[in-house]
Amino acid sequence: MGDRDWRPFIYGGLASIVAEFGTFPIDTTKTRLQIQGQKIDPRHVELRYTGMVDCFVKTSKQEGVKALYCGIWPAVLRQATYGTIKFGTYYSLKKAFAARRADGGTREHLATNTFCAAFAGGLSSAIANPTDVLKVRMQVGDEKRNIVRCFIDIHRIEGVAGLWRGVAPTSQRAALIAAVELPVYDACKRRLTAPLGDRPLNHFVSSLLASLGSAVASTPLDVVRTRLMNQRKVRDPSIQIYKGTVDCVVQTVRSEGARALYKGFIPTWLRMGPWNIIFFLTYEQLKALY
Repeated sequence: MGDRDWRPFIYGGLASIVAEFGTFPIDTTKTRLQIQGQKIDPRHVELRYTGMVDCFVKTSKQEGVKALYCGIWPAVLRQATYGTIKFGTYYSLKKAFAARRADGGTREHLATNTFCAAFAGGLSSAIANPTDVLKVRMQVGDEKRNIVRCFIDIHRIEGVAGLWRGVAPTSQRAALIAAVELPVYDACKRRLTAPLGDRPLNHFVSSLLASLGSAVASTPLDVVRTRLMNQRKVRDPSIQIYKGTVDCVVQTVRSEGARALYKGFIPTWLRMGPWNIIFFLTYEQLKALY
């Protein structure tokens, strides 16, 4: 494929899209749980759902099963950009650093892997932020139009800044998830290769362990990111609910308690687990094919 190996980018994008389709309804319940109960936001002050299952059932009954996939196309578009850049950048950087080390890359280097993962996660998430904003708005149910109409309206009413709403916590969350998830997966996979071999069972267990760590680390930032993205830009600054990441954390803890930062943790983990399993199994199979 020439001097530059594009396979990690292509495989990363394709595997991300497959994983997104397989787990999107769980992501919708997570987003709705994170939005509800904001005592300072009159639109979402009501606690409509008692948990993930209740949210899943009520959404299906009240809005139809189709509502669970509302926002799927911006999510797929996001994975086509975010997943492609993230995994391609991570594995390419990791390979480049390994080639420069004295051991020739025969051993995993945790610090290097963590840096490469955090950089790749933050960069790819910042680039794909507009698709994330579209996804959140459509999942919450405020935007019922198609993706193009939704994009045009956000740009017309809120400007370019509206499409990058929440980019700071989104990039921070993505960097944190990648910094935990990718090095943990690689480390677990290498350690389990001796007893399990480089086979699907190894990939399954490694991805499950990686998802637990990333869910614990990222849920608070995910709550902040979701709330900032769902907040519309208005002309009167006094109506603005959250001024930024830190203000959102402070106001959320002050009005709802520290546990509110872990709203949606169960669906987050339940989504990350299957998402990672589907992704890494798909990714490893694509690697094996070519």
